Amino acid sequence: MPFPTIFRLLFLGVLAFACAPQALAAEFRLVLEPATIDIDGARAPALTINGTLPGPTLRFREGEQVTIHVTNRLKDKSSLHWHGLLVPGEMDGVPGLNGFKGIEPGETFTYRFTARQSGTYWYHAHSGTQEQAGVYAPIIIDPATPDPVRTQQDYVVLLSDYTDTDGYEILRNLKNDHEYYNRGRRTASTFLDDWRDNGLSETLKDRADWGQMRMDPTDLADVTGYTFLVNGKSPASNWTGTFATGDRIRLRFINGSAMSFMDVRIPGLKMIVVQADGQNVEPVVVDEFRIAPAETYDVVVTPREDKPYTIFAEPIDRSGYAAATLAPREGMRGDLPERRPRTVLTMEDMGMAHGGHETHAASGHEGHGGAPAAATGHEGHAGHAAESPKVETTGKKPRGWADAGTPPGARALKYADLRAFTPNTDTREPEREIVVRLGGSMTRYIWTLNGQNAEHTAPIALRYNERVKLTFVNESMMSHPMHLHGMFVQLVNGQPADRLPKKHTVNVEPGKSYSVLLTADEPGEWAFHCHLLYHMASGMMTKVTVATLASGHHK
Repeated sequence: MPFPTIFRLLFLGVLAFACAPQALAAEFRLVLEPATIDIDGARAPALTINGTLPGPTLRFREGEQVTIHVTNRLKDKSSLHWHGLLVPGEMDGVPGLNGFKGIEPGETFTYRFTARQSGTYWYHAHSGTQEQAGVYAPIIIDPATPDPVRTQQDYVVLLSDYTDTDGYEILRNLKNDHEYYNRGRRTASTFLDDWRDNGLSETLKDRADWGQMRMDPTDLADVTGYTFLVNGKSPASNWTGTFATGDRIRLRFINGSAMSFMDVRIPGLKMIVVQADGQNVEPVVVDEFRIAPAETYDVVVTPREDKPYTIFAEPIDRSGYAAATLAPREGMRGDLPERRPRTVLTMEDMGMAHGGHETHAASGHEGHGGAPAAATGHEGHAGHAAESPKVETTGKKPRGWADAGTPPGARALKYADLRAFTPNTDTREPEREIVVRLGGSMTRYIWTLNGQNAEHTAPIALRYNERVKLTFVNESMMSHPMHLHGMFVQLVNGQPADRLPKKHTVNVEPGKSYSVLLTADEPGEWAFHCHLLYHMASGMMTKVTVATLASGHHK
């Protein structure tokens, strides 16, 4: 064969190989190890990923083959779970499910999966209380097609609650005294305040009702005393994202807290919610939102002035705050808004009308898992700088779990506002309803699903492609962000069937019920639990099994 002919064939072969579709790949190496971190100039213990808290952001593209090598240098067995990602069961990272045994100290485990989605997610340990100690970090998956959300800046805002107290010590404290961390109990002074605001008869009746139930309406958060962080930085350290005036900025909010619900606002800026739990939604303009542990919300803001703006997040028990800054230049700091007063629970939060009559919500009742509806009451004022912001006490005090003290005229996100950006492909009616009762004993600090804790609860068995309705009935005074691994659910939130929004974590308010739809299209064993770490550790967990059609067995 003449030389030119051989050359042409070789050239064409190389060209064909180069032009053929190649599977994209992303590879990461993560090391779990103890370290000390800096909190306001003090060295503090933590468990870290690659030496940092939070760990490194993993960013890859939809359709890529993802390989993640995880080396465990902790003293205990560990794991990483890819929260909200659609992955094979054996790659989901929950020890004891799908044959995954965890990662022993000194060993390396390699996770492999194809990125089947896009959006904002996160990853964290699913072993013991390691997540609380610092084993968590963001995930961003870029879409394979052009992103409908176009911005000039793109920042992760990961909220978390840090403590240097060992997680098992926290759990022991809660077991010994469920009010160990309740530092806002009512006193003689608050009795007089309530008498003034509500009258003596109403106040005495309220005290008697709570006394009869042996519970405290100020018990909003099981654990308090945290330092609240944004991307690992305290308010004093002031994480800053820069912008040019007029930039559209995407903020990817992730609540990586172990136990803290956060009320988020950016005084002076409207927020356009464009994504919930990694799934695009039709834009919703809000002034604030409540984000439960494990939830994510992407918002777009557009600063029109050459000045700093404060990202401000308060836990619902108002025991502190997380703060960061959006600014035209590094080194600037936004004013801190005045902090809002804490609410108190009501008989309605216990599933009771005042006087003890049951008022459990019907299936599908709107719960403000994303945030409370705008409520009358305290009016916050932004723009006053202070080292320790004064607590505003004027106006009607907030009452009820869902009352965040949203000023009149301001809009807070609620689940009913969420509407899927892309029509759902499965709009079938459910074949059956499964009721999941959320309960437990505060005094013994045991949390249950359908009256059973994790050691005794039976799995929820589903057939492959079965369409079911899950109805959560919260019979407790605490809110529960319920997370299902491996699949998304559709909120029954009043939107048309083809626009029901998808989420991986659904918050169910105290004393309320909420329904979701599920298509069981991912074979395997999937963890199903409350994402409050110490609720899960105290029994509020089970598994959902999805059987394959061919064999009837589970992968």
